[in-house]
Amino acid sequence: MSYNLNVDRDKSKLNAIEIMKLEKDGLDVIETILDKYSNQGYDSITKDDMDRFKWAGVYQQRPKDGHFMLRVRNTGILTLEQVKTLAKISKDYGRGLINITTRGAIQFHWICVENLPDIFNRLKVVGLSSTEACGDCTRTIVGNPLAGIDKDELMDTTELINNLNEFFLFNRDFSNFPRKFKISISSNIFNAAHAEINDLAFTPAVKNINGEEKIGFHLWVGGGLSTTPHLAKRLNIFALPEDVLKVAIGVATIFRDYGYREKRNHARLKFLIEDWGEDKFQEKLLEIIGAMEGLGEDKLANWNAAYFYGVHKQKQLDKNYIGINVPFGELNADHFFELARISEKYGDSNLRTTLSQNLIISGVTNELVPSILNEPILKNFSPVPSPFIGHSVACTGKEFCNFAIVETKKIARDVCCYLDKKIELDTPIRIHFTGCPNACGQKQIGDINLQGALIKTSAGLVEAFDIFLGGTLGPNAKFSENLKCRVKSSDVAETLRSLILFFKNNRNIEETFNQFVNRVGVETFKENM
Repeated sequence: MSYNLNVDRDKSKLNAIEIMKLEKDGLDVIETILDKYSNQGYDSITKDDMDRFKWAGVYQQRPKDGHFMLRVRNTGILTLEQVKTLAKISKDYGRGLINITTRGAIQFHWICVENLPDIFNRLKVVGLSSTEACGDCTRTIVGNPLAGIDKDELMDTTELINNLNEFFLFNRDFSNFPRKFKISISSNIFNAAHAEINDLAFTPAVKNINGEEKIGFHLWVGGGLSTTPHLAKRLNIFALPEDVLKVAIGVATIFRDYGYREKRNHARLKFLIEDWGEDKFQEKLLEIIGAMEGLGEDKLANWNAAYFYGVHKQKQLDKNYIGINVPFGELNADHFFELARISEKYGDSNLRTTLSQNLIISGVTNELVPSILNEPILKNFSPVPSPFIGHSVACTGKEFCNFAIVETKKIARDVCCYLDKKIELDTPIRIHFTGCPNACGQKQIGDINLQGALIKTSAGLVEAFDIFLGGTLGPNAKFSENLKCRVKSSDVAETLRSLILFFKNNRNIEETFNQFVNRVGVETFKENM
């Protein structure tokens, strides 16, 4: 590391992972993979280096039999060559499987260490990387998937995200945070980048400075989910576009130098801000980056939960984007090749990933819209999906994840198909499935949220879910509340049907599920199950 990380810290108080990181920086494992492990194989990997594999974007997948998950960083817009390269990697090394994550990244499974050098090289050729897609570093930076084409954005944030990505990627001054560091930046007025659940977020704002209205951003810090969720706090700062990198460096510096390194479960930035408070944090930030303007006019209007289904006008004349559903973010290499083909034939050759695990095809001219909608691939990935399949999210689950307690994607598909057959609604209900308390399925922000659990029966332990209701971001953001009801996986579909019918039969006109939960309370749901 070029930065000497707090050499005066009492190392006797550091957790084991912190000691490991001081002995060898996480980024150093990439060279070890290329020079040693890819040649000597899985059994040659040391325990500490297995933990460091995360800095290469690689995790051991369940059941730890020599295969890995590999995550590819993605700033939200994939070019034609990038999509084809990802599809080819999946076909050659990942048994054809591709997943889109809840941060819009691309994830492979069944990867072998022997194949990592070729995968890394293929990604590099098309301007992609898996480096620091995992680990205690700056993760995939998320933004508005419609950046540059969005009629509802104040400015195109593509270059800003690229600048942040280029600065932090491979930067050894910022390769060792206490835990992961997540950034979002969007100028979309509908909060497309989920500002409140990021460590650092930039949201659209304007301010009159010296008689001229300037477009810029408000700053939010300390958001995060997992087992102890926090909503980000807004600072009294207005940042111009040219300030964004400086601000990000300042916040990252505070997290690196003052973040907690004693307990892994108390190491995210949110815990530091909880203890310091926004005023002390802002004072330290301004000490590092210099004076900044105070708050301007907030331009956030609402929250679209990162759903963009259907055909929509772009800000470019005669151009449209089409949001399509990728159920639970899961597709295969052939699907990706075919989507690349139609994006080139009808659009601008780009695919855009969303935080709802879906895709957007952009740049489709008016006259080509009817033709692209008739393409057979869009029967599988519909621009007008059924309500429940189309508004549900699922994490990896125990099929591949070592932390998950239960299966997620299969149960999610079965449950949502059942609900789509049994219930007609004129308002979507967002259902999130997550396999453990770590919240990769973002259980705190869905209308209905299911967290994997186990139930003891006469036949032994069986898979189950705890149910939470009423999560939302945007205005009046709040996390979902525990219904305190644990349901066997086999009973989830009928239980949710009962809950949703209670909503349908008792809601006010045009009342959303979330509004209904807030009005009647979680306990009322429990009484009427």
